[in-house]
Amino acid sequence: MLGHAQSPHWDKATEQCLQQIGYVPPEANIGFLYVTDPFADMVQVILEQLREETGVAHWVGTVGIGICATGKEYLQTSAMAVMIGCLPDDSFRILPFYNRAADNLPGSWDTWLTRSSTHVAVLHGDPANGSLPQLLAQLDASLPGGFLVGGLSSSHGAHPQIADEVLDGGLSGVVFNDRQPILTGLTQGCSPIAEKRVITDCDNNVINRIDDRPALDVLKEDIGEILARDLNRAAGYIFAGLPIRQSDTGDYLVRNLIGVDSEGGRIAIGDIVAPGQPIQFCRRDGKTAWEDMRRMLDELDERLETPPRGGLYFSCLGRGKELFGEESAELEMIRRKLGDFPLVGFFANGEISNQRLYGYTGVLVLFA
Repeated sequence: MLGHAQSPHWDKATEQCLQQIGYVPPEANIGFLYVTDPFADMVQVILEQLREETGVAHWVGTVGIGICATGKEYLQTSAMAVMIGCLPDDSFRILPFYNRAADNLPGSWDTWLTRSSTHVAVLHGDPANGSLPQLLAQLDASLPGGFLVGGLSSSHGAHPQIADEVLDGGLSGVVFNDRQPILTGLTQGCSPIAEKRVITDCDNNVINRIDDRPALDVLKEDIGEILARDLNRAAGYIFAGLPIRQSDTGDYLVRNLIGVDSEGGRIAIGDIVAPGQPIQFCRRDGKTAWEDMRRMLDELDERLETPPRGGLYFSCLGRGKELFGEESAELEMIRRKLGDFPLVGFFANGEISNQRLYGYTGVLVLFA
């Protein structure tokens, strides 16, 4: 059951979504709500109305500068998307506020967790929380057979999350066990432009030397003479790729270049690195994004035994029209390949897949 609407008024958008959803059966047990940031301060009242009108008790969601629904994206406007599902009994638990190193999963979950050897967590995170990588690793270790997916809220203002109540500041979401089959896919939006190299000297996020040469010299060599003449021009187009060790798919994390020291020959990136770590410079590339999106969708289509019952999509703010051209083309690719099933999601300030924080990626979650 799906509803999505664009309106400057939250109450009218909510009403339109409810009209599209129509009859909600009593067995409906979970709802997903995504709103664009003009509605960020109204999430509490929107949630209360949806709960009252539908009778659905459990809700998860967050805010995005852009949101998405089946075949449609809403960017830089007032909009919301609502999806309601009827999932198997005892197949999920709403994840409460998870923000500190000492946080633990509720003790009441102990028996529930032992009933399944695999668990998928759909998460929303606050981009201002610098401890998210550690929290993701901690949560992953707490879930038997855990796999984490989701995205970081994006907003020009508040960053509310929904996990039965309205929260902010940490991680929250929903955890599914094997009673609800879930398939996930990850697609990259950048492509490597040079060979893998090795960081030989660094301080936190500042890279001093690569392959025992000044890091800036290596960067200029790899990106080519034209871009090297004007590094400001390269900003937002060239990135640092950090290959994931032992990945059998050549996967890598994309991190922004955030500073250049011309005199010292150093570069700074948006992540902490260590000596001996591989690095590979890459570029944002529309052609690669299209090709890799097709690859992900083809792989998911082969794994599906029946059409999806529903889905969630978390795409980077740097994707959408930036990489796919015409409006909603990215969402249309999903619909054309996998069918006209209910789907909601948002454009994130960072994406989560397999406990890692990504950038410029798309993460698709399918309820089989």
